[in-house]
Amino acid sequence: MKNSLTILGLESSCDDTAAAIVRHRPGQSAEILASVVYGQTDLHAGYGGVVPEIAARAHAEKLDLAVEQALSEADLGLADLDGVAVTAGPGLIGGVLAGVMCAKGIAAGAGLPLVGVNHLAGHALTPRLTDDIAFPYLMLLVSGGHCQFLMVSGSDTYKRLGATIDDAPGEAFDKAARLLGLPQPGGPSVEAEAAKGDPTRFVFPRPLLNRPGCDMSFSGLKTALLRQRDKMVAANGGLTATDRADLCAGFQAAVVDVFAEKSTRALEAYLALKPEAPVFAVAGGVAANRKVRAALETVSRHQGVQFLAPPTALCTDNAAMIAWAGIERFRAGDSDDHSLAARPRWPLDRKSAPILGSGKKGAKA
Repeated sequence: MKNSLTILGLESSCDDTAAAIVRHRPGQSAEILASVVYGQTDLHAGYGGVVPEIAARAHAEKLDLAVEQALSEADLGLADLDGVAVTAGPGLIGGVLAGVMCAKGIAAGAGLPLVGVNHLAGHALTPRLTDDIAFPYLMLLVSGGHCQFLMVSGSDTYKRLGATIDDAPGEAFDKAARLLGLPQPGGPSVEAEAAKGDPTRFVFPRPLLNRPGCDMSFSGLKTALLRQRDKMVAANGGLTATDRADLCAGFQAAVVDVFAEKSTRALEAYLALKPEAPVFAVAGGVAANRKVRAALETVSRHQGVQFLAPPTALCTDNAAMIAWAGIERFRAGDSDDHSLAARPRWPLDRKSAPILGSGKKGAKA
């Protein structure tokens, strides 16, 4: 294998169509030569959430354009690439399938090796792309569909310390936004409203803080918000702008408090292993929330641990993280043939019991 690897990455697991090219030389920092993301917010705006069929069709229409733009920005051709990495799961199956088929076509046409990447591994390995940190490190992967504490001991070695037992926080933010008549995606909308509100006016529950361990729950918090909203509407005939901002601030404060306490517990378990250079990293779309980042940074400082949060563009879904995870797999001598299948479910920790149940499609998390 060449010392230098230049990999094209494709990402289409939800509602962002992305292509990126990343180059890595051993002993040097990785270079993101191009990163292209086509969002679908406008396509789903009228539905209050992502519509899988619409997302899949948009991916099929945009993937080749994203690849073409990434190659142009990097000033490279297919002949300059060493391989193609693609999200093969987990995610909305239509979108994942569109990405896998596009990657197969490029790999076959250009005679390039192909590697399927776990979307969650892309997020979990992002700190190695941005900061070249060593294993093992603690990762809080917190996004629209997933939330879990992971001990990352290798590019394919993960131990789950805890996870949400119901709604992911990103999903909870989206539902909160819908309840309060705010636009999607919900995370940025709720955060913007919360910045104008009083987080102490409404008292929301902090689920599972009385239960040992690192598992989390956000479904009940969403229900508490619904009840408080309905109480205000019944009493006053509607919500004022101040009411809405205060509800958002209280909701966000509850989420932040849960993350702070559960992160403290996860760090204690991680530090018990006595890592030489302890690092606590966060990735995923919710990691872009400034209050969440600030709380996690404070927890890390109190524990004497380095805290890492990727740039916002690398927190949300992107293909640079997929290209990097592909590089990690190629370096380990792994690749896939053209029987690579799209997977709706694909847990990183394959030894622990599924926390959200399982079925014929596999474990959810």
